[in-house]
Amino acid sequence: MDGFLNAVNPGDRRDSLGRFAFSLRSVDDAVESATRGCRAWRRVGLMERAAAVQRFRDQLSTSAEPVASLLVRESGKPLWEARQEVAASLRAIDLFLDDGMGLVAPRVMEDIAGRTDFLPRGVVAVINPSVLSLTNAVIGTAAAVLGGNGVILKPSKYSPVVGQTVAELWDRVRLPRGVFNLVQGPGGAVGQRLVSHPGVDAILFTGSYETARELRRALVERPELPAMFQTGGKAIAYVHEDAPRDRTVYELLVGAFLSCGQRATSTARVIVHRKAWDTIVPELVARAQRLHIGYGFDPNVFMGPLISEALRTRFRKYCRALTSKGHTALCEGDALELSGHRGHYVAPGIYEVKWRGGLPFLNEEPPGPLLLVYRVDSLEEAIELHNRAVYRPVTSVFLRSDSPALPELRDGLRTGAINVNRSTIGASLRLPTAPQGRSGTGHSGGIELMRHFTSPRAGIVETRPFDAAHLVPGVEWDTESTVGELGAVDLHLE
Repeated sequence: MDGFLNAVNPGDRRDSLGRFAFSLRSVDDAVESATRGCRAWRRVGLMERAAAVQRFRDQLSTSAEPVASLLVRESGKPLWEARQEVAASLRAIDLFLDDGMGLVAPRVMEDIAGRTDFLPRGVVAVINPSVLSLTNAVIGTAAAVLGGNGVILKPSKYSPVVGQTVAELWDRVRLPRGVFNLVQGPGGAVGQRLVSHPGVDAILFTGSYETARELRRALVERPELPAMFQTGGKAIAYVHEDAPRDRTVYELLVGAFLSCGQRATSTARVIVHRKAWDTIVPELVARAQRLHIGYGFDPNVFMGPLISEALRTRFRKYCRALTSKGHTALCEGDALELSGHRGHYVAPGIYEVKWRGGLPFLNEEPPGPLLLVYRVDSLEEAIELHNRAVYRPVTSVFLRSDSPALPELRDGLRTGAINVNRSTIGASLRLPTAPQGRSGTGHSGGIELMRHFTSPRAGIVETRPFDAAHLVPGVEWDTESTVGELGAVDLHLE
């Protein structure tokens, strides 16, 4: 299967970013190239690998403003947010160099003459989504290269430009041929071929649960393959009765609607204690209706368009499904047409879900800038409702910092992370996070990716002289024998 991807600016469809060729044959070529590359790269010391990753960081830093502009044109996000993504990508590299290297440095236990080395997996496939396309590509490829692997990056079909840009930045680093490779194309063809290729030794997939399920089917004959699936599905927030109004409303707005609600950890559901409802929800709705939506290069824009017309269609259908099932539109989501720019713009939606009497909408990922609001009567009811949701990557809780409810929330919420009085999109790469439910495979991301892209190998050296007096029972040993000396069997675990 051969073809082309046509990259078009989702904020102004008159702006074409180019055509990108793809073919299934390119996957085979990339795996063969990465196999050759990792044979040489795995023999390079950790400090030399770190120096290469530092050079990549330098290249990205030098190109920061042009890369930010490309992000605006390809993703539609505002320029200020694109600049933040570039800065976050640079910070991610710093964290891998500062803290990630220590996770894979050789470890020696002198008391038992033991040693653990963290060996490269081999050929690593990094399959990326369209949202945070730069940051995800930088994190995945930098971790794989630092771990000594050959890497193959497959960007989303909606972000081929950023994928090509990352490839060009790595090319300037002058790595050995084959260490970094890029394949373009749709996930249903190229992505499936890459995941199922017998030459791939580890996988990092970030994307939808539905796509992950298809990729899992392709791996049914390779249960031993290290595969990390980060499927997000969007996050949840809980507003307790004593939540501070302004902080709560602001963090909910940012968590739900930044990046047009397309992040894997965007807030999709907020559970509100009935005693906080009248304080929080009307203010939240009023603020959402005043958000500035527009073209990414225009000033004072909070939110740009969705990445595609297909996603905008899904957004509108989901909004209609909510109202048709008897739920209440507090702020109705719909398509939005802007003067001067033909793009995939929408107005954000906030809906109160009548979860006790009807469909609770807990099993799907709401597409785009949608926030579903649930009213509960107690803390216990909030925890029970939260844990019924199938996607639980991270949860925000809003309450007084000294609230007696906080310990109960921390104990009862089944989630990958708990952010107190912070939005669900806030995270630190230094903190291990294992998303719950359908949001992932229980693996921790961040700098812990270094563990996924390497394999520990332990070894013990016997330094004690052989002593026939310490043989295990049942072994006859003639010290005058001319048979070659054998080592004793030590059955004790150190």
